[in-house]
Amino acid sequence: MLRGSLAKRGYMRWWHSFSGVQPETGEARTFFVEFFIVNPGLGAARPILGQHPYFRKRGMRPSYVMIKAGAFPDAEGNGGRQLHAFYPISALQATGSPLVMQIEDPRTGLFLYSEDRIVGNLEVTRGEARHRSRMTQAGAMEWDVKVQKAVSCHTGGLCNRLAETFRRLDSFWHGEGIRSFFQGSVKLDGVSYEVAPETGYGYADKHWGRSTGRPWFQFACGKLLSARSDRELRHSVVALNCLHPRLLLFPLRPRLMLQLTYMGEDFQFARCKWETKETGKRFVWHVLAQNKNVVVKLSGSCTKREMLQLQYEDPDGYKDSRPLWAGGGGIGTLQLFRKGAGGRECVDTLKLSDALCVYRGM
Repeated sequence: MLRGSLAKRGYMRWWHSFSGVQPETGEARTFFVEFFIVNPGLGAARPILGQHPYFRKRGMRPSYVMIKAGAFPDAEGNGGRQLHAFYPISALQATGSPLVMQIEDPRTGLFLYSEDRIVGNLEVTRGEARHRSRMTQAGAMEWDVKVQKAVSCHTGGLCNRLAETFRRLDSFWHGEGIRSFFQGSVKLDGVSYEVAPETGYGYADKHWGRSTGRPWFQFACGKLLSARSDRELRHSVVALNCLHPRLLLFPLRPRLMLQLTYMGEDFQFARCKWETKETGKRFVWHVLAQNKNVVVKLSGSCTKREMLQLQYEDPDGYKDSRPLWAGGGGIGTLQLFRKGAGGRECVDTLKLSDALCVYRGM
């Protein structure tokens, strides 16, 4: 995706998040793994870290592959971890159709990303974590997980080749696995967790473009409890993402795209109304989405103690002063109405839990 001008001023990130359970204690944690590539056309024999004083003094933009892995804090705000490893672009081996990316690290072994499996072993020492340019904590995480992407969000004309050519968006998005099933194992700081399809509540997507923009808003939930049937809907999911359109060089008002997959039926919304409220302890979101057939009302929230402040720099080496909050403990309620001749009819009310929430304000 990083063609043309994006090769020297662009980024791409492949994200996975999923839950695991510690067999002895029953403790559940939400993990994340990401491949992040920035400015591959500027690649050198070593990773160029944009926050490092040596490169900043010389006006060099960042260029590297970053492996990001970690876990969101638990309900009490404990145990959050964010780990980074950096490699030069030349270290990446990649093939397409299907996509497979891998990096061999002589110290820790293989990092593998494919459409159906992710593997890695990441260790960050305390000495490495002291370097602010690495934007990381200290710790270790090892994972070997199979992935089955069951539901995708197709963004259509918003993220096609024509839209890329004319730079209609600052950042493009494809929800390739908004409902994904994960199976395997994770070891975080020596503690082992089992990942099972029934309890993983997995999510996978990718972003690419010139910059992330403000606001950054994502919400995705695959754990939906139906008030109509009083059962959890295994193959249903809701996901939304904020997009930043442009007209030539001029930014337009941000747009929210939402997809609800309910009992095998997809409902997509390209224009939504939303509002955000931030308190001292949590973020609260209200979304109203409608098309010619249905209306969706979604209210969700996530406490700040269950969220991490994810660390990134953009293709210009700029680190945003506004924190990017992310967590896996979101909750909420979704109401689905179907439009008819007599008005709106409520189809179902869904209780949401264990939702992925990512937010950065204006």
